Amino acid sequence: MITVKNVKKTSLILVLSSTALLAQTQVKVSDYAITAVPVSAVRVTGGFWGPKLETNRAVTIPHIFDQNEKTGRTDNLRKGAGLIPGDYQGRRFNDTDVYKIIEAASFSLINHPDPALSKKVDDLIAILAKAQQPDGYLMPARTINPQKPAAGLGTERWEYENTGSHETYNSGHLIDAAVTHFIATGQKTLLDIATKNANLLRSVFGPTARVDAPGHEIVEMALVRLYKVTNDRRYFDLAKFFLDTRGTNHTASKDYTEDSWKLYNDRPYRQDDKPLTQQTIGEGHAVRGVYVYSAMADMAGMANDAAYSRAVDTIWQDVYSKRAYLTGGLGSVGGTEAFGDAYQLPNRTAYTETCASVGAIMWNHRMFLKSGDAKYLDAFEQTLYNGLLSGVSLKGDTFFYQNPLEANNTVGRGGSTVAASANGDRRTPYFDVACCPANLARLIAQLPGLIYSTKGNEIFVNLFVDSEADVTINGANVHIKQTTNYPWDGKVNIQITSNRAVPVTLKTRVPGWTGQAPFATDLYQFAGGTAKAAGWTERKIASSAKATDTAMDFAMPVRRVIANANLKEDAGKTAIMRGPIVYALEGVDNDGKVLDIALPATSQFTAVPQKELLGGVTTLTTKIGDRTITAVPYFAWANRGRGEMVVWIKQ
Repeated sequence: MITVKNVKKTSLILVLSSTALLAQTQVKVSDYAITAVPVSAVRVTGGFWGPKLETNRAVTIPHIFDQNEKTGRTDNLRKGAGLIPGDYQGRRFNDTDVYKIIEAASFSLINHPDPALSKKVDDLIAILAKAQQPDGYLMPARTINPQKPAAGLGTERWEYENTGSHETYNSGHLIDAAVTHFIATGQKTLLDIATKNANLLRSVFGPTARVDAPGHEIVEMALVRLYKVTNDRRYFDLAKFFLDTRGTNHTASKDYTEDSWKLYNDRPYRQDDKPLTQQTIGEGHAVRGVYVYSAMADMAGMANDAAYSRAVDTIWQDVYSKRAYLTGGLGSVGGTEAFGDAYQLPNRTAYTETCASVGAIMWNHRMFLKSGDAKYLDAFEQTLYNGLLSGVSLKGDTFFYQNPLEANNTVGRGGSTVAASANGDRRTPYFDVACCPANLARLIAQLPGLIYSTKGNEIFVNLFVDSEADVTINGANVHIKQTTNYPWDGKVNIQITSNRAVPVTLKTRVPGWTGQAPFATDLYQFAGGTAKAAGWTERKIASSAKATDTAMDFAMPVRRVIANANLKEDAGKTAIMRGPIVYALEGVDNDGKVLDIALPATSQFTAVPQKELLGGVTTLTTKIGDRTITAVPYFAWANRGRGEMVVWIKQ
């Protein structure tokens, strides 16, 4: 645990009353059983992810900073600080696009010092400090003109918090950015702003204060992270209070009554119809869902809360056996951005918001940390290489908000009521609702911290990434070097050295795609799949200065995927995978037409490395009569213009 010393004290009016949260049952809080090796201890050295992290650092992050300037998002903060005149522009949650890109930049700065980027971040923090109200409130969408706030906000603070004001949502992204910035730089400039804001939340919400639950979750995860760097238990308790309050009788928030906002008065939509410990299915807005499920995992993993553990395990099983796309994408209903009914997974109108993939990765990583079960990393990896990575172009400066699994050369199918500029088959530089680009950027920037983890003398290799890491095992400095061209090649070499002899157990994941199914459920199965169990291989090593090599070689045949019979949309169709990569047929490679292609059962695909295509990919080719059919990785589609695309191919 990192402890912040000499944190700036706030005024007494912000200090939580002695009774507000102490009414909660006090339980011992520690940390997850398994510990992630942090970004600062890992260096991605090349392979598949090296160039992508560099594109994220050099192109995507600067692009989003620039877009925030062009679209008035940063100016909103300047207006809130009194630096320039004018009314608030855009959505009430647009400030979070600034917070998220600060977080992405902070992750990047950990291993790539950049004075110009540091100054840009510092300048934004100075604006935030001026925009913050004396008591810690930071919401320019209200404070610029409290009598005429942005749509969705009341003239009173928190008036519509439970139904969608996003005030605590904004706080959550602010706190997340501050924690990451502090870890990256050791500076408390942003952390002071965030703790002041969090202390305000502590003074407002609680069992004997305002009993209310956020309408859009994320502050719960952020408060847990704030607890971990400050060691102030009251932040953890407030996170638990927000979770415990869902599905109960809130005493404070009003319903937002405009017709266009009736959606937010639907409690199942925001996972608020029953207590979280009684929920059993993935329901409602998908991004809200994966954020709150991540926080439930925090409670299960850090406070050993059996009720939250049972509930989040049950919800995970439901989502990945009935409501997840093969790409790992979540949320099948356009307009509401929501989970659909069981097996409701349309391809052309698939919503699968990029933010939902970000949240799903956070959720699955936490589920692994609490349990050690590799099935969660399988879902993590499936989402990472497919549903998440499809959200950004290869150049790094255009994005998808939604990620359909089929396109017919038209725009905006399944479009959201709140993201009308999110085109279904054309990447765009930014959006009216721009939550996804910076969210994706911060996830990619923190990827080094998701590759390895430890427990005692065990080292887990979660992901196969060309990288090096340093960990401490029983007081010894242990160096890990991983060399691989994964996901194009299944060969992985792991080298362990240390400054003195120490026993180490190396646990290397055996991916689910090597066996019967990409997920550990029956939603999708490989045709002719073997019963080979995914999980972990273990090797005990007497680590020393002499390198110990462990070689893995996962065969990567082309696999046909068959959907569960209940998934009617994919009846009579097949999808194609090789390793963790889902493939798609794209019109540009196949005479412009792919929706009419029918794949014979006897067709055999050949893997062809293409170093000059789409940044360097492996394509798959097969013959259907006299016609050569080419498949490309799904994540790379729509980088060569608009056109037809299909993942689930007629058989």
